[in-house]
Amino acid sequence: MVHNDFLTCGSGNRRYLHRVGQRRMMRRLILRGGAMPSEDQGDSAEPLGTLEAWEWLLALRHGTGVAHEELSTRVDGHWESTCPVTPDATELLDCWMPLVTQTPWVIAQLGQSMDGRIATQSGHSHYINGRESLTHLHRLRAMCDAVIVGAGTACADDPQLTVRHVSGQHPLRVVLDPRGRVPDDLALMSNASAATLHLIGPDVERPAPPDHVSRQRLGLDAQGQFTPQTVIETLARLGHRRILVEGGGITVSQFIDAGCVDRLHLLVAPLLIGSGRPGLVLPPIDTLETALRPTARRFRLGDDTLFDLDLRCT
Repeated sequence: MVHNDFLTCGSGNRRYLHRVGQRRMMRRLILRGGAMPSEDQGDSAEPLGTLEAWEWLLALRHGTGVAHEELSTRVDGHWESTCPVTPDATELLDCWMPLVTQTPWVIAQLGQSMDGRIATQSGHSHYINGRESLTHLHRLRAMCDAVIVGAGTACADDPQLTVRHVSGQHPLRVVLDPRGRVPDDLALMSNASAATLHLIGPDVERPAPPDHVSRQRLGLDAQGQFTPQTVIETLARLGHRRILVEGGGITVSQFIDAGCVDRLHLLVAPLLIGSGRPGLVLPPIDTLETALRPTARRFRLGDDTLFDLDLRCT
């Protein structure tokens, strides 16, 4: 089932509310001097899991003020819990707290092999990463206001850029298309499940888009591209302050090279492709002293490894 709003997420949310209700009943019993429920009274003592942790993170991100009796935010921006938390939920909370407690931000993501490839030479990339990494990508979409892709990725992959594998709201889908080459039959242009912003160059002529697509012209640099800073400033004026640069490798590299990315989520699969399209392509450097050395955190995503790189701390 596809859920667009974390407040109405079907049977998963009912299970979440049921468990929250059980914990609240147990907490009241303890606070009033009552006895702990016995094992044959159900799963009242079940540790807090990923579903509840994710719903709490979404509530923080949207500022809904939804209270949770077991989870809270400390003054230093970290989380704390008055009940046991599963290892998976612990990693989820640790991973996402920097994004829900800070704004604005720009985050980029790449899914790649261990030798730094995001596709084969022919462009085949489905799928380098596993199911858990795909879920992580959908969580990134749910956390951001706008998700950016370049025209090459839009044409090659025909992505929907919506939130389907987790609960959450769809972001604004932004297509960087300076030459106006993205066709109208792609999902971003024809599927009205989410709004799309089509950014084109000043001389591009296109027919009027469908109602869910808005179109805006931006100036180009000497290479015929949008500058990343101009794109971010354009989105900020529209009220979008949490931005995900999803791909492809060229677009992510341009935003990082321009110094416009706060964090990079690098999803590395235990796979060796040997040749093919690289992920990051940055200008050459002469010595390692000038290499980027960001602060890194590691999280497990099934067989994959997520490197959360803080590019502001290099």
